[in-house]
Amino acid sequence: MPKIKHAKPYLAFDFGAESGRAVLAHLQSGILTTEEVHRFPNEPVEYGGSLHWDVARLWFEVRTALAQLGDMELEGIGVDAWGVDYALLGEQGELLQNPHHYRDRRTDGAMEEVFRKVAREEIYQATGIQFMPINTLYQLFAAQRQTPKLLDAAKYLLTIPDLFHYWLTGNAVCEFTNATTTQMVDPVKRAWAAGLMERLELPVRLPAPIVEPGSILGTLLPEIAQHSSLAGTTIIAPASHDTGSAVAAISARDGTAFISSGTWSLVGTELDSPVITPDALLLNFTNEGGVNGTTRLLKNVMGLWMLQGCRKSWTAQGLSYDYGELIDLATAEASFRHLVDPDDAGFLRPPDMLAAIDQFCARTQQPVPEGPGAYVRAALESLAFKYRLVLGNLEHVSGKHIEQIRIIGGGSKNRLLNQLTADATGRRVLAGPAEAAALGNVAIQILATGGASSLQEVRGIVDRSFPTEAFAPLETDKWDQHAKRFEQYCGSIHA
Repeated sequence: MPKIKHAKPYLAFDFGAESGRAVLAHLQSGILTTEEVHRFPNEPVEYGGSLHWDVARLWFEVRTALAQLGDMELEGIGVDAWGVDYALLGEQGELLQNPHHYRDRRTDGAMEEVFRKVAREEIYQATGIQFMPINTLYQLFAAQRQTPKLLDAAKYLLTIPDLFHYWLTGNAVCEFTNATTTQMVDPVKRAWAAGLMERLELPVRLPAPIVEPGSILGTLLPEIAQHSSLAGTTIIAPASHDTGSAVAAISARDGTAFISSGTWSLVGTELDSPVITPDALLLNFTNEGGVNGTTRLLKNVMGLWMLQGCRKSWTAQGLSYDYGELIDLATAEASFRHLVDPDDAGFLRPPDMLAAIDQFCARTQQPVPEGPGAYVRAALESLAFKYRLVLGNLEHVSGKHIEQIRIIGGGSKNRLLNQLTADATGRRVLAGPAEAAALGNVAIQILATGGASSLQEVRGIVDRSFPTEAFAPLETDKWDQHAKRFEQYCGSIHA
């Protein structure tokens, strides 16, 4: 009998702030299955007084993952990663410097200097992007001030996933969803905001041309394929920003908000066009690029970074806790004893997260947490309160009522936080899929190669293949009693 021909799988590289993964995805009879074929740490390196990403090591891991596939043939390969950071290529395509990490201190004061040249209102009108000191606009401004000769030597600026697409294909382009995180893109024209860059005396020539998600970038370079079955494999730009990919995997519009939960929490909804209004500026909402011409109206919240920092502090003390143990300890703690603003500047890059929480509590005349469970409870309850606050502001800015919340990403596995979010917001929560970024990466590859005819169809495939878990709100009246107190700790109801 003739052999049944199986569809070729897709490969998604998904780089996060702590680790990276290579995920193999098979689409068969309308059902998507995935297999993690390679996982590796992604740890920044510090030298010369600066914090950098070790992209050469990440490239080694990409090559390792490809080598592990043996004689497998692929339908496509795509890369998604975090936003705002960038790489500079020289005239021969060489990497001029390890990319700076967004937590590097070179941007200290850069945002304020930029505002002295161009008003906040004008920058927001030109880009629609939330003001954060980590944005590429301020990183590039700092680089122009500190290392102008390095910029002079550069031929191209690429964001992080674009760098890996370049190394795979030799084609230097910037994918739209990740390009918007730079705060240097016009969200209406979907092109670089050249006028803004010129006013800030930034090199307009540097950013590579913008392409839309789903673009075919080329085929795998022969020196990478090395006469293997991977020769000629199509390289596809997914929504290269990891949150863009995560949201591409699900439907989060028409009454549904998303929370892409990880080191950062991205809280927002999908719209057909950007919202660039005085209220959106006042509330510091961002209009990031989405797939198929959409916009992700959202706000960045510090996310599980605080929990990760606590765990790091305990490890430094010789105490080892896994996340499961910490959640169990937090579940047993009393509610609302310690509340903090997750977005307070003191939590951005503290040498000791536990000390930073203690300092916030002392400053706001609250008792200091005692024991790991109390710290974790404080972090998670505060995050749920922040979600409540941001969702209320999202409704105001978008003019759309939010009825339910879709929590996606690694943080969707945190069942305590999911329940606290439902309780704090008074809204039904649907949690999952945890692997949303990789799935959205694959979803756009499927769409680009004709495996599905519409975004709605490919999202339906993901929904069928990866069930969600529902959390109904409980005891919301207790959260209502402490909401004003939390808002006071944030300094403003518009935090």
